[in-house]
Amino acid sequence: MSSEVLLVSAPGKVILHGEHAVVHGKVALAVAVNLRTFLRLQPHSSGKVCLDLPNIGIKRVWDVARLQLQDTSFLEQGDASAPTAELVEKLKEVAAFPKDCADPERAAVLAFLYLYLCICRKQRTLPSLDMRVWSELPTGAGLGSSAAYSVCVASALLTACEEIPNPLKDGEPASRWTVEDLELINKWAFQGERVIHGNPSGVDNAVSVWGGALRYQQGKISLLKRLPALRILLTNTKVPRSTKALVAGVRSRLLKFPEIVAPVLTSIDAISLECERMLGEMVAAPAPEHYLVLEELIDMNQHHLNALGVGHASLDQLCQVTMAHGLHSKLTGAGGGGCGITLLRPDLEQSVVEAVKQALSSCGFDCWETSIGAPGISVHSAASLDAPVRQALDGL
Repeated sequence: MSSEVLLVSAPGKVILHGEHAVVHGKVALAVAVNLRTFLRLQPHSSGKVCLDLPNIGIKRVWDVARLQLQDTSFLEQGDASAPTAELVEKLKEVAAFPKDCADPERAAVLAFLYLYLCICRKQRTLPSLDMRVWSELPTGAGLGSSAAYSVCVASALLTACEEIPNPLKDGEPASRWTVEDLELINKWAFQGERVIHGNPSGVDNAVSVWGGALRYQQGKISLLKRLPALRILLTNTKVPRSTKALVAGVRSRLLKFPEIVAPVLTSIDAISLECERMLGEMVAAPAPEHYLVLEELIDMNQHHLNALGVGHASLDQLCQVTMAHGLHSKLTGAGGGGCGITLLRPDLEQSVVEAVKQALSSCGFDCWETSIGAPGISVHSAASLDAPVRQALDGL
């Protein structure tokens, strides 16, 4: 077991195009967004394991000796097979939850315990450590916060247990693992996501591990080679929604009006493919006309999503506010509220961006100016992290 303090971070994700159509076998484009989850792992010899999640107000401590005595033989098949419902029930016994523990809290703790017990089992004794995770990503907004968490936990534990080497050299601000090591991180992060979500697609953890952009179709994930630097506004309307209900609504509309809805899904597929082609062209020499095409694609897709019935008054408001400033927006993810993205052209004056952010805030929305195509899971030197991140990880 390594004795060094580890600092890692992983990005969230947004769906650029293809949400809902992807459920019906069409292409979706997912991109890493530069709002990140940060993790600090401190090994020690106190005989305790501490998990601290300040964003959701959780701090849990376990005795290593007690965990060592637990019958964890139910994890034997943990390497490749999915964490079953039965396994998750047994983990709950190990976790010993207080009565008033809410579901998201349980999920985060169970994913940690699963990864800790599975990855660290090969050590002679389970390691004592403090793990603190702090995120810029809101939870439950469809931005891949749980995947970024699972990716950070998996990479930190695999590195601390010396299953993979720490790629950070002295004097470097940040570094990334080899492709082979990233594949192992991705495999374990997917298991963590399964503990949290049951049956995830694997897109969120893949984007968080690899960064950049990827296309997803019928279970097949492929990375896009390179991405142009694109700035966006990411807006959370804070309107809660049920992804399951929205997906079911699209399915019933497709059954009710097949001749109308099937072509809409085919059209969304064509938008995703055209966007992918355009991004490829922009890598070499981005031109103003490329941005005009991206904006048209955003507008058309938003109208299609409204036609599928997954729009919402809050998202219409977002589109209207940004359009008043000449900017183009669409929902991202499940719709029915949740988040939207707005493309920021490179020639845009900062004063316009500030005015739009102000207008969106006064609608009661949360708004971030960020970039897409962010780097995936990375390990950092302490000096390279911004002061607010360092303070959050040090618990100051």
